[in-house]
Amino acid sequence: MKLSNFHTVDRWFNKIAQRPSLAVTLSVLWLMLIGWIGYGWNLGSVGLVDETEPLFAEASRQMFITGDWITPFFNGVTRFDKPALIYWCQAIAYSIMGVNEWAVRLPSAIAAIAVISLAFYTVQWHLGQQDIAEQVERPTRRYITAAIAAAVMALNPEMIVWGRTGVSDMLLTGCIASSLLCFFLGYASKEENGTKVSHSLLPNKWYLACYVLIAGAILTKGPVGIVLPGIVILAFLLYLGKLGEVLREMRPLLGLLIILALSVPWYALVIWRNGWNYINSFFGYHNLDRFTEVVNGHSAPWYFYFLVVLLGFAPYSVYLPVAFARLKFWQRSQWLVQERSLQLGLFACVWFLGVFGFFTIAVTKLPSYVLPLMPAAAILVALLWSDYFPSLSTSSSRSPQKFFWFSGWTNVFLFSALSVAILQISQLLGSDQAAPNFRQTLQNSGLIELGSSIWFLSAISVAFLLITRRWPGIIAANLLGFVAFLIVVLMPAMFLMDQERQLPLREISNVITQVKQPNEELVMVGFKKPSVVFYSHKQVNFIKLTIDAIVYIQNQTNMPVKAPGLIVLAEHKNLVKMDLPPDNYENLASKGAYQLIRISFKKMKQQKQDISLKPETQDEQLLKKSEDLSL
Repeated sequence: MKLSNFHTVDRWFNKIAQRPSLAVTLSVLWLMLIGWIGYGWNLGSVGLVDETEPLFAEASRQMFITGDWITPFFNGVTRFDKPALIYWCQAIAYSIMGVNEWAVRLPSAIAAIAVISLAFYTVQWHLGQQDIAEQVERPTRRYITAAIAAAVMALNPEMIVWGRTGVSDMLLTGCIASSLLCFFLGYASKEENGTKVSHSLLPNKWYLACYVLIAGAILTKGPVGIVLPGIVILAFLLYLGKLGEVLREMRPLLGLLIILALSVPWYALVIWRNGWNYINSFFGYHNLDRFTEVVNGHSAPWYFYFLVVLLGFAPYSVYLPVAFARLKFWQRSQWLVQERSLQLGLFACVWFLGVFGFFTIAVTKLPSYVLPLMPAAAILVALLWSDYFPSLSTSSSRSPQKFFWFSGWTNVFLFSALSVAILQISQLLGSDQAAPNFRQTLQNSGLIELGSSIWFLSAISVAFLLITRRWPGIIAANLLGFVAFLIVVLMPAMFLMDQERQLPLREISNVITQVKQPNEELVMVGFKKPSVVFYSHKQVNFIKLTIDAIVYIQNQTNMPVKAPGLIVLAEHKNLVKMDLPPDNYENLASKGAYQLIRISFKKMKQQKQDISLKPETQDEQLLKKSEDLSL
């Protein structure tokens, strides 16, 4: 895109800036567009993905149908993994939209869109505090930069994956990130336009919102909901030497009372009802142990989160180093003389490093843990790009630093590497026993070649823009490349994966609801797919090993008959390993890699009796033959 075109766009935005109502309308439309592309489009069009998502969905459904809003249950057993806020949100969505995939994922999507919108407001407000010369020469920079910040925040792999999944991670990120943005707005507004806000017994509205959102984070995932914001805020204030001053403004004792008043009652009720079982499980295993020990095998090397950020925030992650270098955060004396409203970049830097460092120290590591730093990363990248928008009084944008050139060509290399990697996706994916035909289906779809072409064209576009020194177009090329890949490749691939991996389980769950008799037990052998519990609305007995399943079935056969039999769901190969006589079971359904059968206790007992009689009959025959020979 030529600079003259940017000047035209800038003049057009300048006219819009003079009409606040039109600027607000266009901002809302932009947020609606990127929010729909990232989080609304086809949100509920695919089934719940095993293993984790159905656990939340079913616990919320149990809460919805039983009216027990205190203790979460899954499959008849208490589920103490996460606090109640995510379950409440999903249950409320059920009451409005019905029990379906849309309702399961809606809280995550809303949380993502909410924090993106608040970040848009924060960035444009921050840049709107520039001096008069800045507002005259580049009056629309704040709107363009805020639009980029929102788009980069919305359209990256990490945010999209968890914003479209019905688990607690995006709700936690929404609460934590929004609380930090509210803190900065409250902190910066104390000196807005150079005037002090009048003293009050209450902190300003942004600080109050920060406290409420921290309480929401605690109700979403526990102590980490206050630990992470606390680390970021304290580190930021200590660096600037303003801890005492700002704490007096924030009224922390009142804030702590607000947080406790909103978050403690549910914890008190669930502990009162469940006692030490809850304390040991949630605070011990799911919090302390996850930080100090490897839980569920989720270990990783110290550089794990470098890779997560590189790929999870791709393709914009290559510009993070130059975004940090641009801030020169190590030059503390320069930041100390800055107005509060101009310190958003430094705050985003501390935010990013605080979250990254905290989870790098933690022993248990998962990709979703660093999700709360993604909004900070988007703000840093957007502020970097704001330097390269041309002003009305100059013929060119700012000349980039050498580090920027390096990042730009790294961007080209990343796109090229992605283009090559996608051609090898079949080997990189490995095999999935639940979807044995997916790799071949994906190869036949043509999506692999299409995806590789998109990234190759993106690499060429960025290289061309670097060579021709059209800096603003580079971020546009990154956004357009990612959106094209999301719409043309990822979404169709997601439908293919759903058809291969999850659709058979949904179809079998539908069969279970039709054929399962009262008191008849449902047993799942060799794997654990919680989606069956959600879609069938039936409790499932999960048995991992086939040998244990055989012993269990034999024991049930010897017990007094309560039902004519039991229903077994297993993969075809595991059913073969069980070596059940064909006469002892009825084939109810076969979908994908799974088979559903009904085992008859009556036939099992009859066969056992026949087997026990068979040796005796043979002995009698041998005895008779020996008698004949003796005669």
